[in-house]
Amino acid sequence: MSAIEASTERSSRGALWERVRETTPALLFGLRLWASVCLAFYVAFALQLSEPSWAGTTAALICQPALGASLRKATFRMIGTVVGAAGAVILAALVRQDAFGFLFGLSLGCAASVFVATLLRNFAAYGAALAGFTVAILASDILGATGASNGDVIMLAIYRATEICTGIVSAGVVLALTDLGNARRKLGEELARLSAAVCNGLIACLRTDGPGQPASRALRRDLLGGVIALDPMIDAAVGEGSDLRRHSPMLQQAVIGLIEAIYSWRAAALQVERMPLEAGRREAAAVRAELPLDTFPVASAEWMNEPAELRLACCLAARLLIRYEARTPSLRLLADSAAFGMLGIAQALNGLTQTVDPDNALSVLKTSRFTVPDWLPAFINAARAFAIVAILSLFWVETEWTSGALAITFGAVAAVLFPLQGDKAFATAMAFLLGCILAAVIATMLVFWALPPVTGNFAGLCLLLGLVLVPAGFFIALPWQPQLFFAASVNLIPMMSITNAMTYDASQFWNSTLAILAGLVWATVCLRLTPPLSPSYRAQRLLRLSLADLRRLARRRESGGPEAWRNRARARLLAIPDEAGPLERAQGVSALAIGRAIVRLRDVAPRFVPGGLVEATLEAIAQGDSTAAFARLDAIERSLAALPDNVPGARIVLRLRASVLAIGNELREFESFYNSALAP
Repeated sequence: MSAIEASTERSSRGALWERVRETTPALLFGLRLWASVCLAFYVAFALQLSEPSWAGTTAALICQPALGASLRKATFRMIGTVVGAAGAVILAALVRQDAFGFLFGLSLGCAASVFVATLLRNFAAYGAALAGFTVAILASDILGATGASNGDVIMLAIYRATEICTGIVSAGVVLALTDLGNARRKLGEELARLSAAVCNGLIACLRTDGPGQPASRALRRDLLGGVIALDPMIDAAVGEGSDLRRHSPMLQQAVIGLIEAIYSWRAAALQVERMPLEAGRREAAAVRAELPLDTFPVASAEWMNEPAELRLACCLAARLLIRYEARTPSLRLLADSAAFGMLGIAQALNGLTQTVDPDNALSVLKTSRFTVPDWLPAFINAARAFAIVAILSLFWVETEWTSGALAITFGAVAAVLFPLQGDKAFATAMAFLLGCILAAVIATMLVFWALPPVTGNFAGLCLLLGLVLVPAGFFIALPWQPQLFFAASVNLIPMMSITNAMTYDASQFWNSTLAILAGLVWATVCLRLTPPLSPSYRAQRLLRLSLADLRRLARRRESGGPEAWRNRARARLLAIPDEAGPLERAQGVSALAIGRAIVRLRDVAPRFVPGGLVEATLEAIAQGDSTAAFARLDAIERSLAALPDNVPGARIVLRLRASVLAIGNELREFESFYNSALAP
């Protein structure tokens, strides 16, 4: 063998080994999925539950490639199951023998479920959706084939809830025993990366030989997108660690700190950009000289190794910058912006410390209140869900289809779950429908060819399920079409209708399978006919709402005061879709920055200048008249500049002049945005 051939063979072996190493986690997830479903069936059979398929289906639903996501999902699913079962019992008690009343109540229940789920985030949203999911599952048993109340509703609710909880616990046990989880490590790495990038960017904008400020705008917008993406990572990490669950406010404050650091960096960068070149370099260098530059490493890995020490360094730097004796408003603005930026990074580092070194984390007592960024998507999703379930119900009543209740169940499930995907709802529904068709083909082969020989043999049943679930789980864990294989694994089990006493009725099988497909097809058609709000429209609407909030803040009409406004502005910023352009995020950050300066100006400036001038300035901003606002800001600046240097509170006066400067910078940067019409 020649040297070239030997080298080629070694390269091929190395590539093969690398490929095996990369796909091993996906294969392990397939095995976990299989084990979870088999354990759920084993427990359901042992307890003699009437519908073991719901236990197996739930176990397949709960399984996620990430341990934290699975455990967090299981927790909220259990809560949603209990709430949904109680809701179904109450609904049946109110309209026990009235099929129309029950179906109307079911439609309203699904609409309410998706309404609440749209307002919440991540796995809390999933838990709210699962309440409607559970009501829909119970509906098919309560209504039966004729529409009359079928049997003891309370016992049905207990049986179904028990079956669903069996699947939840089975999946949780398998995952907890076989997966150590890495969500906590991933969160720590991302917090370290973002903290390092924001700190380095803030320092770079103060470099005398640094890149032009416009070049840093794209970096800030990208980093803001990364901060917004932290939310689901935090939820997954909280699912893995009980200590993180208790101290989740620290992680929330870490996100808030990064946002504040980014818009403080933005304020400093805007000021440096607008100053004459030499003056900008001189003042930026003066502020930069106050920072302990050698303390902050460039590599994010070093930030992860010593977050507590870096947090202390950021706090000390902020203290030095706040006490810095500036002589000009621009220098004061740069120093204060850098100080606020360092405090924000310190908040982020405290969250990182809680993640990687909990003993050195500082307790956080204050956390932001839950705020709804926009009510409109929730109303749209609720109306769509109501229409999907109501029309399916009318179709069943008119046709008297014996499997119509099952079609309503799966239509309701789709109506509740798919709208949570936002603008990806239709694509997700199509992938899910194709996966359901694939499941129907596989179920046909298993039920009529492979399953009869292993009836009564649990080991044979498990082996048969493994031939399907292991490959399905493997592909779920890969980036290529995970929704399709997830749908195939989830829908396969109810289609097979595995029970303690198996029956092989072809007519019943095809009726049930057709009902599942019919419900999903109708939900998919409705999602196509009534698409969700586009990302660009949602982004523009959120910005209009932020602008309206800002103008109410300027007029002192913001309910709850500045803190409520700040929470609402952050919530709207975090709700901007990933597909939105970078300009929208920059405008959201600008609204936060200008609001902070407005609060300081309104609260402190009347001590030094006529209160009427301050109110007139803020009213011009509220009216969207930047020309008048610039003139009045100049008047305030002249009044403050005319005060003698030895006036009491001279440092406060300089900070007020810096706030005036910051407001002017923001108004000039997005003048058309701040002059636009008020949000409806």
